[in-house]
Amino acid sequence: MADIILQIAVVLIFLSIVLGVARLIIGKTAIDRVVAIDMLTVVSIAMIALYAHLSGRFVYIDVALVYGLLSFLAVLAIARFLEKGP
Repeated sequence: MADIILQIAVVLIFLSIVLGVARLIIGKTAIDRVVAIDMLTVVSIAMIALYAHLSGRFVYIDVALVYGLLSFLAVLAIARFLEKGP
């Protein structure tokens, strides 16, 4: 049963990557692209967590947490820059 759930998770992560890249390409504004990049970082955090579970090395969870924090700070910086305008 756990194997089926992990396979479903992999398929959903792959689908999320495809949709995120499509939004990144199709996005008309900078905000659309920033949201797509933020979604892709969340998906990559999910991939890191899934890999940590599959490999049994839970030190990767720390990597995912730091990556999530850096991603959050980057999105805040970009939002602040876009708020001021060129």
